[in-house]
Amino acid sequence: MEQFEGTVLLGESFEPVRGRVVVEDGRIEAVERTETTATDIIVPAFVNAHTHLGDSVAKEAAVGLSLEEAVAPPDSLKHRRLREADREELVTAMRRSLRLMERAGTAACLDFREFGVEGARMLRDAEHGLEIDAFIFGSGDESVLDVADGFGASGANDDDFTIQRGAAREAGVPFAIHAGEPDATDIDPAIDLDPELLVHMVHAEGRHLDRVADRSIPIAVCPRANNVLGVGKAPIRELLDHTTVALGTDNVMLNSPSMFREMAYTAKHFDVTAREVLRMATTAGAETVGFDCGVIEPGKRGALTVLDGDSDNLAGTDDPVRAVVRRATPQDVKRVVCR
Repeated sequence: MEQFEGTVLLGESFEPVRGRVVVEDGRIEAVERTETTATDIIVPAFVNAHTHLGDSVAKEAAVGLSLEEAVAPPDSLKHRRLREADREELVTAMRRSLRLMERAGTAACLDFREFGVEGARMLRDAEHGLEIDAFIFGSGDESVLDVADGFGASGANDDDFTIQRGAAREAGVPFAIHAGEPDATDIDPAIDLDPELLVHMVHAEGRHLDRVADRSIPIAVCPRANNVLGVGKAPIRELLDHTTVALGTDNVMLNSPSMFREMAYTAKHFDVTAREVLRMATTAGAETVGFDCGVIEPGKRGALTVLDGDSDNLAGTDDPVRAVVRRATPQDVKRVVCR
């Protein structure tokens, strides 16, 4: 049994309460309100709702390029670099990014893994022995579902994913697809596939949002990557008003997979509250794929990030939720509990 004391951001509202979190056998046994002198801030560990970890072999290689030049399949710079890298190089690079996320408070990531069955197997090898969970959205044909946790499609304008959509449904696993990143032309075809997750939706219009709301389709947004690629700003306020919205860091070649940086950028550039952003970075991503984490309450998995509230950065904080979202950095992390 372990106990963590300080200011606890409790439940789905992230209410700051003074007390302790009791974790036993990997589960939150109790949250007790009590007087304590501890200065730590205890938050749910983050869930990064959209990554491309294979890009870890080409960090900063595509900055300044257009979306098509940087990441569009099959012959963008990204895909050329992935083909050029050998298996050991790819596995090592992905493992480094997983370790980086784990140390900085991320309990899980939802990764779109290129190159079919072998690509999925490489990420399985990369995560072996680590505490962070990599939920693999595999690619290629439906056989990838023998290894992956779900299917991740590049976009409805790239190919016909009807067979893969049906295979994912038959296997009882989620189907996710990019939509509305360069323009709006692939949004309706993506929604027609009835996915469990849409990614980006930068160019979503009112009629698209109504369809999303009718079907209760969650959306993962990646504001920093959209900015680097110059594709525009997702209408996050409108997305939140229609459905569940989760936060992801997208391509490692474009940005570090830091949820602290993604939260701060989102809070400062969009019409959202700190609590909404924290939910996007924790609860929403977990709910999307059925992970039992992302919120601190009894019975939930004990996936926690403990921040030093007396660090030079966080000491004197008036509002712990805003401090976590807008100010905290990996240097403030004292302890990460993933399992």
